[in-house]
Amino acid sequence: MTATFGPGGNGDWFYREGNKGTLQAPAWLAQKGLDAFEYEAGNGISAGEATLRAIGEKAREHGILMSLHTPYFISLSGIEREKRLKSLDYISKSLWAAELLGADTVVIHSGSAAKLSREEAMALSKDTLERVAEQVGDTKIRLGIETMGKVNQLGTLEEVLEQCKVSPIFTPVVDFGHLNARAIGGAFVTVDDYRRVFDLIARTLGDVHARTLHCHFSKIEYTKAGEKKHLTFADTEFGPVFEPLAEAIALEGVAPRIICESDGTQAEDALYMKQAYLDALGRV
Repeated sequence: MTATFGPGGNGDWFYREGNKGTLQAPAWLAQKGLDAFEYEAGNGISAGEATLRAIGEKAREHGILMSLHTPYFISLSGIEREKRLKSLDYISKSLWAAELLGADTVVIHSGSAAKLSREEAMALSKDTLERVAEQVGDTKIRLGIETMGKVNQLGTLEEVLEQCKVSPIFTPVVDFGHLNARAIGGAFVTVDDYRRVFDLIARTLGDVHARTLHCHFSKIEYTKAGEKKHLTFADTEFGPVFEPLAEAIALEGVAPRIICESDGTQAEDALYMKQAYLDALGRV
């Protein structure tokens, strides 16, 4: 197994070449040499069954691995019980869409801690996840809990790993840009900085979670409050830098899927990452 790469949603390059919608994305991505695509449903799932099924068929036809980002308004740790439990319905609908897309992973934000202590927020989020696990039952689709970029959110790596212990259906989704943004001065500089992520996941949840990790990567501008906005790889002020991660992946022998969330250049930057990774493999 080797690492795979693709964009989160359709970027500027895709539309500059005359494409109109996601049904065209799998063929376009395969032609560019990419392997994966994350369907962005952050504002809700508006596409119907026929459209989602057609996209899934195109993805299988062109060998594109699919994932889905669930709606942003899911609230695992919300203090309003009705709103929090409504998240179960949003997650169920996301799994319905993911199955039609042929997606093997859905990505869920880990929750806010803005109005609560982190301990209270974590307790609420774990209660929600327990209910999700009970409602979903046995599913082949991984429910990924994402590390977050703002300091007032749940979503440190340790917090996400704690959430994942609720049920085997949960797995971490490591957004390296987010983790970098919430650490003063940045978290990722050296190869070992990245290797520690895979090692901690393996020690906490088991090797399979580290070996097949679902990741997000982008450079992100940050303040003392954490994430401010996503950037492109052209930015030289903010990190993180990808090359040490490419080397870490090669040295660890893991095969993550890395979804690029750059601002409009997600496909170009995903291609850059794939080549950097192949170069690193050649040196190992």
